[in-house]
Amino acid sequence: MFVSKGDDTYKVYEQKNAIQKDCTLGTYYISKEKYESLSGFAIQPFDIIVSCAGTIGETYVLPRNIQKGIINQALMLIRLYYRDIEQFYLLYFDFILKEEAKNSSKGTAIKNIPPFDVLKNFYIPIPPLKEQIRILDEINKWMSFVELIETGTANLQNVIKQTKSKVLDLAIHGKLVPQDPTDEPASELLKRINPKTEITSDNGHYQKLPEGWVITPMQTLCALVDGEKQNGIERINLDVKYLRGEREAKVLTSGKYTAANTLLILVDGENSGEVFRAPVDGYQGSTFKQLSIHEEMYTDYVLQVINLHRKTLRENKVGSAIPHLNKKLFKAINVPIPPYEEQKRIVNAINQTFTTLDKIMENL
Repeated sequence: MFVSKGDDTYKVYEQKNAIQKDCTLGTYYISKEKYESLSGFAIQPFDIIVSCAGTIGETYVLPRNIQKGIINQALMLIRLYYRDIEQFYLLYFDFILKEEAKNSSKGTAIKNIPPFDVLKNFYIPIPPLKEQIRILDEINKWMSFVELIETGTANLQNVIKQTKSKVLDLAIHGKLVPQDPTDEPASELLKRINPKTEITSDNGHYQKLPEGWVITPMQTLCALVDGEKQNGIERINLDVKYLRGEREAKVLTSGKYTAANTLLILVDGENSGEVFRAPVDGYQGSTFKQLSIHEEMYTDYVLQVINLHRKTLRENKVGSAIPHLNKKLFKAINVPIPPYEEQKRIVNAINQTFTTLDKIMENL
């Protein structure tokens, strides 16, 4: 039924005209004969078109110089007899439409436009014209206030994310909690981890660290390993689905065994560098490595250091077809090591601060 645009053609208005508030969008046209046969759907200047499918309830007042045409089946057309009430009518209609759509769609995932016979029978209270203006002015004032709050909320969410990053940065520079001179120096701890490791207390990035701290590459403190190969034992397959919060997994009878609570690091895909604990005993998926942290280190402190470098790890993945963790970069991360007891105090301070920030975020 559609024809190419010409001098004697008529436009077919679509849902996107209402949603995007633009009467020029769309490329569908019909002939004069088709237009006359569908004249009941013809639009006029200042008609209100309403989106009825998918994104429902978006309204748009057609301008004076509108191109002649008809609405398609995804639009509803409203024509007021008295345009002076237009703004108040749109306000109330929007409320009715959304409330009825919500009520009529209970128990279903998709909201639908209420039937015409429901909408046509609604009573709309009409105040005096001057009171309509006062009502609209008051609503506009409060809506401006709401928009300001929403903008402030978005800004505050961004500030909270930046604050978390700053807290981590302060933590591994020794500026989050006070030092205790009675703590065993980290140099003694590092000697037990690897007696051959060269001990240093500063470098180009971490200068003027607190007394008793040392610096060493990540590879000194942890390793990326696979589980032991096992056969004939049914276990739930631990794969990337666990990162996505899914729990339905097939049962495997062989693979690289991973005990529950084992730290796993994702080495393949967009989220490579993410660390989490295996929720159940299972077999290690090919997209993971076990993160084995030396027992002389406080595990959660090392995890916070990894968390601080997560953005760098994500931005420096290697491989083209399937991006994966830059293991060389990971192993070379310089880790400032405080005394063991201070590691615990730092993690406790981070957790307390993050808990407060998370509560703020939840209540925005």
